[in-house]
Amino acid sequence: MAKLGHLRGGQAGVYMKFKGKVWKFKDDVNTDEIIPARYLSTTDPKELGDHCMEDIDPQFSKKISRGDIIVAGKNFGCGSSREHAQISIKGAGISCVIAESFARIFLRNAINMGLPILEIKDIRGIKEGDYLEVDLNTGSILSLTEHKGYKAKPLPKFIQEIIRSGGLLKWIRKRGMARCAR
Repeated sequence: MAKLGHLRGGQAGVYMKFKGKVWKFKDDVNTDEIIPARYLSTTDPKELGDHCMEDIDPQFSKKISRGDIIVAGKNFGCGSSREHAQISIKGAGISCVIAESFARIFLRNAINMGLPILEIKDIRGIKEGDYLEVDLNTGSILSLTEHKGYKAKPLPKFIQEIIRSGGLLKWIRKRGMARCAR
């Protein structure tokens, strides 16, 4: 049984900590594999989430539990620049994505869409089915299954604040800067 991931935040100084089961993916997972192009006629998070990772694992969205965690190799999110990939991951209920590296545009869109992400040097010790506890503020990752710790470089505080707010537009609105965003 997966423990629910949780985001405690919305204000500076509040932490973001997640617990969930690992779903592991290879290097070079592209945005078309994250959310196939045939579903891009919507931006509804629930509908996109129902098809998340479908071309890699047709049962993925049915097997996961809210709060679970994606762990992937290098260059996660390569391919197109559409934000549907991040929306589908969040819509599926994934609490965060950990990878050895992210495609640059995916990383930026993850921040813009409020999808928690972390990069670590080596994912080989993390196995599919492990349960992790992830602290986004400190970059610490603890395998509750293996009792082994991993360290990621935490995102800068202002980026953590954007993610805590639910994405860039919500962060801007929260600060009363909505006129600047138009």
